[in-house]
Amino acid sequence: MEHSRDRELEGKQAHDRLEMKGARGVPERVHGPVIVGAGPSGLASAACLKVRGISSVILERANCIASLWQLKTYDRLSLHLPKQFCELPLMPFPESFPTYPTKQQFLAYLVEYAKRFDLKPVFNETVECAEYDAKFMCWRVRTEKTEYLCSWLVVATGENAEEVIPKIDGMVDFAGPVIHTSKYRSGDAFQCMKVLVVGCGNSGMEVCLDLCNNGANPSIVVRDTVHVLPREILGRSTFGLSMWLLKWFPVQMVDRFLLLVARVMLGDTAQVGLDRPHLGPLQLKNMSGKTPVLDVGTLAKIRAGEIKVYPAIKRLTRRGAVFVDGRASAFDAVILATGYRSNVPSWLKERNFFSDKDGLPRKPFPNGWKGDCGLYAVGFTKRGLLGASMDAKRIAQDIERCCKPRLSNSKPPSGWHK
Repeated sequence: MEHSRDRELEGKQAHDRLEMKGARGVPERVHGPVIVGAGPSGLASAACLKVRGISSVILERANCIASLWQLKTYDRLSLHLPKQFCELPLMPFPESFPTYPTKQQFLAYLVEYAKRFDLKPVFNETVECAEYDAKFMCWRVRTEKTEYLCSWLVVATGENAEEVIPKIDGMVDFAGPVIHTSKYRSGDAFQCMKVLVVGCGNSGMEVCLDLCNNGANPSIVVRDTVHVLPREILGRSTFGLSMWLLKWFPVQMVDRFLLLVARVMLGDTAQVGLDRPHLGPLQLKNMSGKTPVLDVGTLAKIRAGEIKVYPAIKRLTRRGAVFVDGRASAFDAVILATGYRSNVPSWLKERNFFSDKDGLPRKPFPNGWKGDCGLYAVGFTKRGLLGASMDAKRIAQDIERCCKPRLSNSKPPSGWHK
Protein backbone atom coordinates (compact mmCIF):
# COMPACT_ATOMS: atom_id res chain seq x y z
CA MET A 1 0.00 0.00 0.00
CA GLU A 2 2.83 2.41 0.85
CA HIS A 3 4.44 1.74 -2.50
CA SER A 4 1.12 2.28 -4.28
CA ARG A 5 0.53 5.61 -2.51
CA ASP A 6 4.09 6.72 -3.28
CA ARG A 7 3.56 5.87 -6.94
CA GLU A 8 0.29 7.77 -7.03
CA LEU A 9 1.86 10.83 -5.39
CA GLU A 10 4.81 10.77 -7.77
CA GLY A 11 2.41 10.41 -10.73
CA LYS A 12 0.41 13.46 -9.60
CA GLN A 13 3.59 15.49 -9.21
CA ALA A 14 4.69 14.34 -12.67
CA HIS A 15 1.39 15.53 -14.15
CA ASP A 16 1.86 18.94 -12.55
CA ARG A 17 5.38 19.26 -13.97
CA LEU A 18 4.34 18.10 -17.43
CA GLU A 19 1.56 20.66 -17.57
CA MET A 20 4.30 23.26 -17.76
CA LYS A 21 6.13 21.47 -20.59
CA GLY A 22 3.49 20.43 -23.12
CA ALA A 23 4.47 20.22 -26.79
CA ARG A 24 0.97 21.37 -27.82
CA GLY A 25 0.51 24.15 -25.32
CA VAL A 26 -0.62 23.15 -21.86
CA PRO A 27 -1.48 19.43 -21.81
CA GLU A 28 -4.82 18.30 -20.48
CA ARG A 29 -4.44 16.29 -17.30
CA VAL A 30 -6.95 13.43 -17.04
CA HIS A 31 -7.63 12.22 -13.51
CA GLY A 32 -8.98 8.89 -14.75
CA PRO A 33 -8.06 6.72 -17.74
CA VAL A 34 -7.87 7.80 -21.36
CA ILE A 35 -9.81 5.35 -23.54
CA VAL A 36 -8.87 5.25 -27.22
CA GLY A 37 -11.87 4.19 -29.30
CA ALA A 38 -15.62 4.79 -28.91
CA GLY A 39 -16.81 1.47 -30.26
CA PRO A 40 -18.66 -1.07 -28.11
CA SER A 41 -15.43 -1.96 -26.28
CA GLY A 42 -14.61 1.63 -25.36
CA LEU A 43 -18.17 2.40 -24.32
CA ALA A 44 -18.32 -0.74 -22.16
CA SER A 45 -15.06 0.18 -20.43
CA ALA A 46 -16.19 3.74 -19.75
CA ALA A 47 -19.55 2.58 -18.37
CA CYS A 48 -17.96 0.01 -16.06
CA LEU A 49 -15.60 2.71 -14.76
CA LYS A 50 -18.34 5.28 -14.34
CA VAL A 51 -20.54 3.14 -12.11
CA ARG A 52 -17.50 2.89 -9.83
CA GLY A 53 -17.22 6.66 -9.67
CA ILE A 54 -14.24 6.78 -12.04
CA SER A 55 -14.38 9.31 -14.85
CA SER A 56 -12.57 8.82 -18.15
CA VAL A 57 -11.90 10.56 -21.44
CA ILE A 58 -12.88 8.66 -24.60
CA LEU A 59 -11.03 9.68 -27.77
CA GLU A 60 -12.61 8.75 -31.12
CA ARG A 61 -11.13 9.50 -34.54
CA ALA A 62 -14.53 9.41 -36.30
CA ASN A 63 -17.50 11.72 -35.78
CA CYS A 64 -19.72 9.12 -34.10
CA ILE A 65 -19.74 6.18 -31.73
CA ALA A 66 -19.32 2.66 -33.17
CA SER A 67 -17.93 4.03 -36.43
CA LEU A 68 -17.24 0.54 -37.80
CA TRP A 69 -20.92 -0.35 -37.43
CA GLN A 70 -22.24 3.03 -38.56
CA LEU A 71 -19.93 3.77 -41.46
CA LYS A 72 -18.42 0.49 -42.69
CA THR A 73 -21.09 -2.24 -42.61
CA TYR A 74 -23.67 -3.41 -45.12
CA ASP A 75 -27.36 -2.74 -44.66
CA ARG A 76 -28.57 -6.30 -44.12
CA LEU A 77 -26.05 -7.02 -41.37
CA SER A 78 -27.36 -8.45 -38.12
CA LEU A 79 -25.65 -9.92 -35.09
CA HIS A 80 -24.41 -13.41 -35.87
CA LEU A 81 -24.82 -14.53 -32.25
CA PRO A 82 -27.94 -14.32 -30.05
CA LYS A 83 -28.38 -11.01 -28.28
CA GLN A 84 -27.65 -12.39 -24.81
CA PHE A 85 -24.06 -13.05 -25.92
CA CYS A 86 -23.64 -9.56 -27.39
CA GLU A 87 -25.06 -7.20 -24.76
CA LEU A 88 -22.70 -4.78 -23.05
CA PRO A 89 -22.24 -4.77 -19.25
CA LEU A 90 -24.97 -3.28 -17.05
CA MET A 91 -27.62 -2.95 -19.76
CA PRO A 92 -29.38 -5.84 -21.54
CA PHE A 93 -31.01 -5.55 -24.94
CA PRO A 94 -34.71 -4.62 -24.93
CA GLU A 95 -36.95 -7.67 -24.68
CA SER A 96 -38.72 -6.54 -27.86
CA PHE A 97 -35.56 -7.03 -29.91
CA PRO A 98 -35.34 -10.26 -31.92
CA THR A 99 -32.84 -12.99 -31.11
CA TYR A 100 -30.45 -11.60 -33.73
CA PRO A 101 -30.80 -7.79 -33.67
CA THR A 102 -30.33 -5.92 -36.94
CA LYS A 103 -27.60 -3.39 -37.55
CA GLN A 104 -30.08 -0.56 -36.98
CA GLN A 105 -31.32 -2.07 -33.71
CA PHE A 106 -27.79 -2.64 -32.44
CA LEU A 107 -26.84 0.96 -33.20
CA ALA A 108 -29.96 2.21 -31.41
CA TYR A 109 -28.93 0.09 -28.43
CA LEU A 110 -25.44 1.63 -28.41
CA VAL A 111 -26.83 5.17 -28.62
CA GLU A 112 -29.10 4.44 -25.65
CA TYR A 113 -26.17 2.85 -23.81
CA ALA A 114 -24.06 6.00 -24.20
CA LYS A 115 -27.01 8.11 -23.10
CA ARG A 116 -27.76 5.92 -20.06
CA PHE A 117 -24.24 6.27 -18.69
CA ASP A 118 -23.72 9.83 -19.91
CA LEU A 119 -20.75 8.88 -22.08
CA LYS A 120 -19.53 11.79 -24.21
CA PRO A 121 -16.56 10.85 -26.39
CA VAL A 122 -14.31 13.50 -27.88
CA PHE A 123 -14.97 13.02 -31.60
CA ASN A 124 -12.67 13.76 -34.56
CA GLU A 125 -9.68 13.24 -32.25
CA THR A 126 -7.19 10.86 -33.86
CA VAL A 127 -4.42 9.62 -31.59
CA GLU A 128 -1.10 10.12 -33.34
CA CYS A 129 1.14 8.81 -30.59
CA ALA A 130 0.83 7.34 -27.12
CA GLU A 131 3.85 6.49 -25.03
CA TYR A 132 4.72 5.98 -21.41
CA ASP A 133 6.97 8.62 -19.88
CA ALA A 134 8.99 6.66 -17.33
CA LYS A 135 10.59 9.81 -15.94
CA PHE A 136 7.27 11.38 -14.99
CA MET A 137 5.39 8.08 -14.59
CA CYS A 138 2.43 8.81 -16.84
CA TRP A 139 1.10 8.18 -20.34
CA ARG A 140 1.40 10.96 -22.91
CA VAL A 141 -1.38 10.63 -25.47
CA ARG A 142 -0.95 13.06 -28.35
CA THR A 143 -3.52 13.98 -30.97
CA GLU A 144 -3.35 16.65 -33.66
CA LYS A 145 -5.09 19.08 -31.33
CA THR A 146 -4.23 18.13 -27.76
CA GLU A 147 -1.86 16.26 -25.50
CA TYR A 148 -3.46 14.25 -22.70
CA LEU A 149 -1.61 13.11 -19.59
CA CYS A 150 -2.95 10.14 -17.68
CA SER A 151 -1.91 7.30 -15.42
CA TRP A 152 -3.98 4.65 -17.21
CA LEU A 153 -4.42 4.04 -20.92
CA VAL A 154 -7.19 1.76 -22.24
CA VAL A 155 -6.67 0.68 -25.85
CA ALA A 156 -10.14 0.01 -27.27
CA THR A 157 -9.50 0.41 -31.00
CA GLY A 158 -10.03 -3.34 -31.41
CA GLU A 159 -9.09 -5.94 -33.97
CA ASN A 160 -11.01 -4.26 -36.80
CA ALA A 161 -9.49 -0.79 -37.04
CA GLU A 162 -8.14 -0.86 -40.61
CA GLU A 163 -9.24 -2.64 -43.77
CA VAL A 164 -7.03 -5.43 -45.09
CA ILE A 165 -6.46 -4.87 -48.83
CA PRO A 166 -4.60 -7.84 -50.37
CA LYS A 167 -2.13 -7.43 -53.21
CA ILE A 168 -3.55 -9.23 -56.23
CA ASP A 169 -1.65 -9.37 -59.52
CA GLY A 170 -3.42 -7.32 -62.16
CA MET A 171 -5.63 -5.38 -59.75
CA VAL A 172 -4.65 -2.04 -61.31
CA ASP A 173 -5.55 -3.38 -64.76
CA PHE A 174 -9.07 -4.51 -63.84
CA ALA A 175 -11.58 -2.24 -65.59
CA GLY A 176 -14.40 -2.53 -63.06
CA PRO A 177 -14.69 -1.33 -59.47
CA VAL A 178 -12.68 -3.07 -56.74
CA ILE A 179 -14.06 -2.24 -53.29
CA HIS A 180 -13.66 -3.51 -49.76
CA THR A 181 -16.78 -4.66 -47.90
CA SER A 182 -16.39 -1.54 -45.75
CA LYS A 183 -17.70 0.37 -48.81
CA TYR A 184 -20.43 -2.15 -49.66
CA ARG A 185 -23.98 -1.30 -48.57
CA SER A 186 -26.43 -3.29 -50.69
CA GLY A 187 -26.66 -5.49 -53.74
CA ASP A 188 -28.95 -2.90 -55.36
CA ALA A 189 -25.94 -1.23 -56.93
CA PHE A 190 -24.83 -4.51 -58.59
CA GLN A 191 -28.02 -5.72 -60.26
CA CYS A 192 -27.37 -7.89 -63.33
CA MET A 193 -23.61 -7.67 -62.75
CA LYS A 194 -21.15 -10.53 -62.41
CA VAL A 195 -19.45 -9.92 -59.06
CA LEU A 196 -16.45 -11.74 -57.61
CA VAL A 197 -16.36 -11.76 -53.80
CA VAL A 198 -12.89 -12.46 -52.40
CA GLY A 199 -13.08 -14.07 -48.96
CA CYS A 200 -15.34 -16.73 -47.46
CA GLY A 201 -15.83 -15.62 -43.86
CA ASN A 202 -19.19 -14.61 -42.48
CA SER A 203 -19.08 -11.24 -44.28
CA GLY A 204 -18.12 -12.73 -47.66
CA MET A 205 -20.82 -15.37 -47.44
CA GLU A 206 -23.48 -12.87 -46.42
CA VAL A 207 -22.50 -10.35 -49.11
CA CYS A 208 -22.85 -13.12 -51.70
CA LEU A 209 -26.32 -13.91 -50.40
CA ASP A 210 -27.28 -10.23 -50.50
CA LEU A 211 -26.01 -9.92 -54.07
CA CYS A 212 -28.00 -12.98 -55.06
CA ASN A 213 -31.16 -11.63 -53.49
CA ASN A 214 -30.75 -8.34 -55.36
CA GLY A 215 -30.43 -9.76 -58.86
CA ALA A 216 -26.64 -9.93 -59.17
CA ASN A 217 -24.62 -12.94 -60.32
CA PRO A 218 -22.03 -13.51 -57.56
CA SER A 219 -19.07 -15.86 -57.28
CA ILE A 220 -16.90 -16.39 -54.21
CA VAL A 221 -13.17 -17.06 -53.84
CA VAL A 222 -12.36 -19.73 -51.25
CA ARG A 223 -8.58 -19.82 -50.82
CA ASP A 224 -8.45 -21.97 -47.70
CA THR A 225 -10.43 -24.53 -45.74
CA VAL A 226 -13.47 -23.29 -43.86
CA HIS A 227 -15.97 -24.62 -41.32
CA VAL A 228 -19.59 -23.90 -42.19
CA LEU A 229 -22.11 -24.59 -39.41
CA PRO A 230 -25.87 -24.05 -39.19
CA ARG A 231 -26.69 -20.92 -37.23
CA GLU A 232 -29.22 -22.87 -35.17
CA ILE A 233 -29.59 -26.52 -34.17
CA LEU A 234 -33.07 -27.73 -33.22
CA GLY A 235 -34.18 -24.16 -32.61
CA ARG A 236 -31.21 -23.29 -30.40
CA SER A 237 -28.28 -21.09 -31.27
CA THR A 238 -25.29 -23.21 -32.35
CA PHE A 239 -22.99 -20.92 -30.36
CA GLY A 240 -25.16 -21.06 -27.25
CA LEU A 241 -25.49 -24.82 -27.48
CA SER A 242 -21.71 -25.13 -27.88
CA MET A 243 -21.08 -23.01 -24.78
CA TRP A 244 -23.48 -25.18 -22.78
CA LEU A 245 -21.92 -28.44 -23.99
CA LEU A 246 -18.42 -27.21 -23.13
CA LYS A 247 -19.45 -27.08 -19.49
CA TRP A 248 -19.84 -30.87 -19.52
CA PHE A 249 -17.68 -32.25 -22.33
CA PRO A 250 -14.15 -31.70 -23.71
CA VAL A 251 -13.80 -29.46 -26.76
CA GLN A 252 -12.89 -32.38 -29.06
CA MET A 253 -16.15 -34.15 -28.24
CA VAL A 254 -18.20 -30.99 -28.77
CA ASP A 255 -16.46 -30.47 -32.11
CA ARG A 256 -17.36 -33.98 -33.22
CA PHE A 257 -20.98 -33.35 -32.28
CA LEU A 258 -21.07 -30.06 -34.21
CA LEU A 259 -19.54 -31.62 -37.32
CA LEU A 260 -21.96 -34.55 -37.19
CA VAL A 261 -24.95 -32.23 -36.96
CA ALA A 262 -23.53 -29.99 -39.69
CA ARG A 263 -23.12 -33.00 -41.97
CA VAL A 264 -26.74 -34.00 -41.41
CA MET A 265 -28.16 -30.49 -41.82
CA LEU A 266 -25.86 -29.03 -44.48
CA GLY A 267 -24.45 -32.08 -46.24
CA ASP A 268 -20.85 -32.54 -47.35
CA THR A 269 -19.59 -29.00 -47.98
CA ALA A 270 -16.48 -30.35 -49.74
CA GLN A 271 -18.71 -31.30 -52.68
CA VAL A 272 -19.31 -27.62 -53.41
CA GLY A 273 -15.69 -26.52 -52.91
CA LEU A 274 -15.77 -25.77 -49.17
CA ASP A 275 -13.26 -28.19 -47.66
CA ARG A 276 -13.19 -28.38 -43.88
CA PRO A 277 -10.00 -27.92 -41.78
CA HIS A 278 -8.52 -30.91 -39.98
CA LEU A 279 -9.09 -29.27 -36.61
CA GLY A 280 -12.64 -28.97 -35.34
CA PRO A 281 -14.37 -25.55 -35.37
CA LEU A 282 -13.95 -24.82 -31.65
CA GLN A 283 -10.36 -26.06 -31.50
CA LEU A 284 -9.49 -23.97 -34.53
CA LYS A 285 -11.15 -20.92 -33.01
CA ASN A 286 -9.20 -21.34 -29.77
CA MET A 287 -5.87 -21.83 -31.53
CA SER A 288 -6.04 -19.31 -34.36
CA GLY A 289 -9.06 -17.10 -33.72
CA LYS A 290 -10.59 -18.19 -37.04
CA THR A 291 -14.36 -18.06 -36.66
CA PRO A 292 -16.58 -20.69 -38.31
CA VAL A 293 -19.16 -19.45 -40.78
CA LEU A 294 -22.70 -19.56 -39.44
CA ASP A 295 -24.84 -20.21 -42.49
CA VAL A 296 -27.86 -17.96 -43.05
CA GLY A 297 -28.82 -19.31 -46.48
CA THR A 298 -25.71 -18.89 -48.63
CA LEU A 299 -24.94 -22.62 -48.80
CA ALA A 300 -28.31 -23.38 -50.39
CA LYS A 301 -27.59 -20.78 -53.10
CA ILE A 302 -24.20 -22.39 -53.74
CA ARG A 303 -25.78 -25.83 -54.06
CA ALA A 304 -28.38 -24.42 -56.43
CA GLY A 305 -25.64 -22.99 -58.65
CA GLU A 306 -26.66 -19.39 -58.03
CA ILE A 307 -23.29 -18.70 -56.40
CA LYS A 308 -20.15 -20.18 -57.99
CA VAL A 309 -17.10 -21.17 -55.91
CA TYR A 310 -13.57 -20.55 -57.17
CA PRO A 311 -10.13 -21.22 -55.63
CA ALA A 312 -7.48 -18.54 -55.10
CA ILE A 313 -6.98 -15.86 -57.75
CA LYS A 314 -3.84 -16.16 -59.85
CA ARG A 315 -4.33 -12.72 -61.38
CA LEU A 316 -6.96 -10.24 -62.37
CA THR A 317 -7.30 -9.25 -66.02
CA ARG A 318 -8.94 -6.21 -67.54
CA ARG A 319 -12.31 -7.96 -67.77
CA GLY A 320 -12.13 -10.75 -65.23
CA ALA A 321 -9.93 -13.17 -63.32
CA VAL A 322 -7.72 -16.22 -63.83
CA PHE A 323 -7.67 -18.74 -60.96
CA VAL A 324 -4.96 -21.08 -59.72
CA ASP A 325 -6.79 -24.13 -61.11
CA GLY A 326 -6.55 -22.69 -64.64
CA ARG A 327 -10.16 -21.53 -64.94
CA ALA A 328 -10.91 -18.00 -66.12
CA SER A 329 -14.09 -15.97 -66.00
CA ALA A 330 -15.34 -12.49 -66.74
CA PHE A 331 -16.47 -10.17 -63.93
CA ASP A 332 -17.87 -6.67 -63.74
CA ALA A 333 -16.83 -5.91 -60.15
CA VAL A 334 -14.70 -7.29 -57.31
CA ILE A 335 -15.62 -7.04 -53.63
CA LEU A 336 -12.87 -7.71 -51.08
CA ALA A 337 -14.30 -9.47 -48.02
CA THR A 338 -10.78 -9.72 -46.65
CA GLY A 339 -11.41 -8.42 -43.16
CA TYR A 340 -9.69 -5.93 -40.91
CA ARG A 341 -6.63 -5.63 -38.70
CA SER A 342 -5.48 -3.75 -35.63
CA ASN A 343 -3.71 -0.41 -36.11
CA VAL A 344 -2.18 -0.27 -32.63
CA PRO A 345 1.51 -0.49 -33.77
CA SER A 346 1.07 2.70 -35.82
CA TRP A 347 0.42 4.90 -32.78
CA LEU A 348 1.21 3.07 -29.52
CA LYS A 349 4.92 3.25 -28.67
CA GLU A 350 5.06 0.04 -26.67
CA ARG A 351 6.65 -3.24 -27.66
CA ASN A 352 6.16 -5.69 -24.80
CA PHE A 353 2.39 -6.02 -24.44
CA PHE A 354 1.23 -5.60 -28.05
CA SER A 355 2.79 -7.49 -30.94
CA ASP A 356 4.32 -5.48 -33.79
CA LYS A 357 3.26 -8.19 -36.21
CA ASP A 358 -0.53 -8.13 -35.82
CA GLY A 359 -1.17 -5.39 -33.26
CA LEU A 360 -2.77 -7.82 -30.80
CA PRO A 361 -1.81 -8.55 -27.18
CA ARG A 362 0.98 -11.10 -27.00
CA LYS A 363 -0.75 -13.00 -24.19
CA PRO A 364 -3.71 -15.11 -25.34
CA PHE A 365 -7.20 -14.89 -23.89
CA PRO A 366 -8.05 -14.59 -21.03
CA ASN A 367 -4.76 -12.89 -20.03
CA GLY A 368 -4.42 -10.27 -22.74
CA TRP A 369 -6.27 -7.42 -21.03
CA LYS A 370 -3.57 -5.97 -18.76
CA GLY A 371 -0.07 -4.75 -19.50
CA ASP A 372 2.46 -2.78 -17.48
CA CYS A 373 2.39 0.80 -16.20
CA GLY A 374 -1.39 1.17 -16.33
CA LEU A 375 -1.85 -0.11 -19.90
CA TYR A 376 -5.00 -2.10 -20.72
CA ALA A 377 -6.56 -3.66 -23.81
CA VAL A 378 -10.24 -4.34 -24.50
CA GLY A 379 -11.78 -5.81 -27.63
CA PHE A 380 -8.80 -7.93 -28.70
CA THR A 381 -9.99 -11.34 -27.53
CA LYS A 382 -11.16 -12.69 -30.93
CA ARG A 383 -14.35 -13.53 -29.08
CA GLY A 384 -16.51 -10.64 -30.18
CA LEU A 385 -18.65 -8.54 -27.89
CA LEU A 386 -18.76 -11.21 -25.19
CA GLY A 387 -14.97 -11.10 -24.78
CA ALA A 388 -14.95 -7.29 -24.85
CA SER A 389 -17.52 -7.14 -22.05
CA MET A 390 -15.48 -9.53 -19.92
CA ASP A 391 -12.35 -7.44 -20.34
CA ALA A 392 -14.17 -4.15 -19.69
CA LYS A 393 -15.34 -5.46 -16.30
CA ARG A 394 -11.84 -6.67 -15.38
CA ILE A 395 -10.26 -3.35 -16.33
CA ALA A 396 -12.71 -1.28 -14.30
CA GLN A 397 -12.28 -3.53 -11.26
CA ASP A 398 -8.50 -3.35 -11.53
CA ILE A 399 -8.37 0.43 -11.82
CA GLU A 400 -10.82 0.82 -8.93
CA ARG A 401 -8.79 -1.54 -6.74
CA CYS A 402 -5.50 0.19 -7.38
CA CYS A 403 -6.30 3.80 -7.88
CA LYS A 404 -9.71 5.01 -6.76
CA PRO A 405 -8.52 6.97 -3.66
CA ARG A 406 -6.99 9.73 -5.76
CA LEU A 407 -9.60 9.83 -8.52
CA SER A 408 -12.59 12.12 -8.85
CA ASN A 409 -15.03 11.85 -5.99
CA SER A 410 -18.02 12.22 -8.28
CA LYS A 411 -20.62 9.51 -7.73
CA PRO A 412 -22.89 7.96 -10.36
CA PRO A 413 -26.62 8.61 -10.18
CA SER A 414 -28.57 6.33 -7.89
CA GLY A 415 -30.06 3.26 -9.49
CA TRP A 416 -27.06 2.32 -11.66
CA HIS A 417 -26.12 -0.47 -9.30
CA LYS A 418 -28.59 -3.27 -8.73
